Amino acid sequence: MNETTPASFANMKVGIIGSGVMGEAMIGGLLSHHVLTADQIVASDALPSRAAELRDQYKIQASTDNCAAAEGADVLVLSIKPQTLDKVLHELHHGLTMQPKVVLSIIAGASIQQISEGMGNPNIVRSMPNTPARIGQGITVWTAAPNVPDVQREHARTLLRTFGQEVFVDDEHYLDMATALSGSGPAYVFLFMEAMIDAGVHMGFPRRIAEQLVIQTVRGSVEYAAATSEHPATLRNQVTSPGGTSAEALYHLEKGGLRTVVSRAIWAAYQRSVSLGAGQKVSHSPKVRNPDDLDHGR
Repeated sequence: MNETTPASFANMKVGIIGSGVMGEAMIGGLLSHHVLTADQIVASDALPSRAAELRDQYKIQASTDNCAAAEGADVLVLSIKPQTLDKVLHELHHGLTMQPKVVLSIIAGASIQQISEGMGNPNIVRSMPNTPARIGQGITVWTAAPNVPDVQREHARTLLRTFGQEVFVDDEHYLDMATALSGSGPAYVFLFMEAMIDAGVHMGFPRRIAEQLVIQTVRGSVEYAAATSEHPATLRNQVTSPGGTSAEALYHLEKGGLRTVVSRAIWAAYQRSVSLGAGQKVSHSPKVRNPDDLDHGR
């Protein structure tokens, strides 16, 4: 990022509706990377206390008035919970005298068509970030309605880069796939880390040492994979000696069906994302039986 406000963002207004974890991450990123100055950001949140926090911490304009954040914005970011989307869209559709030039959604499951029709605005960008965006290490998959001008697309790209890496796709269906793979992905990694830590404690390590070992092992492995650009299978083979400890552990992971379980879990998350985007309420994946009925590798 440039250390001064880019010319394309000079004198622009960015509105942010919903200033929770991801909304605040974008505010912090925009300011720390000097993409915008504080007086260019107008945020809204349902809680007056939260708006006050944002004003105090970031010196931006913040209130509970969604229309104030959206009115005439060059870019409007929607960072609200999916269950409040219809209410907010109705409010904006009937309360604005000047529509934002482009609307950037980071709401899971909300389609471009739903937002466009709800707001009466054809210029919609839909994205799926993930939680490492909070420290600028996320990855965001995004797409745009066909009629969004190139300049607005680039504005959206610049904003999304405050989260970390970004990947543009030309088919909105990829957003549901991204939701299952990278959007929910940190949860899978954290669960695996938790299992490793618990195993370390079971062997006798103090928990703080087990946590340190696992966190740095995961961090180092990811950085090593990125640095070498080798296929994960090649990297795995490098640490797997015949008849050794890694080979023994991997044998049990494979015997337990790790690959199959991970694949099924991500596919189930994808199906859930598609269902939510279609407005369907799904309580269970249709292929999942009672856990007591599962084979569990026997």
